[in-house]
Amino acid sequence: MFVEVALPAPIVAPEAERPALGRRVLRAAPPYLYLAPALALLVIWTYRPLVQTAQLSFFSWNLLPTQPMVPAGLANYERLIDLPELGQAVLRTLVMIAGLLPFTVVVPVVAALLTRRIQGRARVVYQALVFAPLLVAPVASAAVWQWLLDPGAGAVNRVLGTDLNWLHETGSAQLAVIGITGWHLLGFAVLVVTAGLAGINSDYSDAAQLDGATSGQVSRWITLPLLSPTLVFLTLMTVLLSAQWTFPLIDTLTQGGPADATTNVYYLLWDYSFHSYDAGLGAAAGMLLFIGFGVIAAGLVWLSERLTFHDD
Repeated sequence: MFVEVALPAPIVAPEAERPALGRRVLRAAPPYLYLAPALALLVIWTYRPLVQTAQLSFFSWNLLPTQPMVPAGLANYERLIDLPELGQAVLRTLVMIAGLLPFTVVVPVVAALLTRRIQGRARVVYQALVFAPLLVAPVASAAVWQWLLDPGAGAVNRVLGTDLNWLHETGSAQLAVIGITGWHLLGFAVLVVTAGLAGINSDYSDAAQLDGATSGQVSRWITLPLLSPTLVFLTLMTVLLSAQWTFPLIDTLTQGGPADATTNVYYLLWDYSFHSYDAGLGAAAGMLLFIGFGVIAAGLVWLSERLTFHDD
C-alpha cells in the first residue's frame, strides 16, 4: 500500500536588495579617479591652449598686457597665406622630413636586422651605445657640434677634407641640422624597430627556411611586411615631430639662417609670435600647422590600421 506524500513547497529566497545609487557610484568610481589627473593635465596643457590659440588667431595683439586684443576676423589667415615665407618654410619642412626619414626608418631597419643575432651582455651594451645620443640635451649637443663643425679647426672638415662653413652657408646649414637631428633620433628608432622585430613570431621565418628560403628572402617577403606597422609609426612620428625636434638646434645654431635656409614652419610661427610680436599671425600659423599635420596624421593612422588588420 502506497501513500502519496506532497512535496514540500520550494523555499523562495527574498529578492536581493539592489545596492543604493551612492554605493554603485563608489564601486564604479576608482577607474575614473585614476584617469582624472591625466585627463585634467591633458585638458589644461593641451586642449585649453589649443582653444585659446584658435581664438587668438582671429585677433590682432602685440603680446603686451597693457594693449587690448583687436578683433581681426580672417585677416590674419589672409595675410599669412599671402606671405611668400610660408610656402618656402613648408618646402624646407618637407625637405627636412625627407632628410630625416633615412635616420628614422631605413638605417634603423638595416641596423636592427644586422644585429638581431647579438645575444647576452653584448646586446645590452649595443643598445645602450645606440640609445645614448637621445639622452644628450639638444642644447648641449648643439654646443659640441658647433665645435665639431667649426670651419677652421673642426673635426668634421678634417675627416672629410673640406673647408665648409657648415652652419653659415645656405647650401650646408640645413644638411647640418638634419644630420645632427638624425644622430639624436637614430638610437630611439633602432630600439623601436628592435621591439617590432621581437613581436614577430619566429614560426614564420622557420617555416620559410624549411621551404628553402634564404635569409634575404625571409627578410624581404616575411619580416618587412610584418614590420610595416612599426615602420608606419616611425614615419608618422617623423612627419609630425620633425619640425619640433629640430627647433632647439635651429634656435641654438642658426636662428633660422643663413638667409632663412633653416627656417621651417615650426620656427616660422615662433618667429611671428615672439620676434615680430604678432600673436594673431603666429596663432593663425599654428592653427594651419595643426590642421595640416592633423590631416596627414589621420591618413597615416588609417594606413597603419589597414596594415595591422592585413597582418592579422
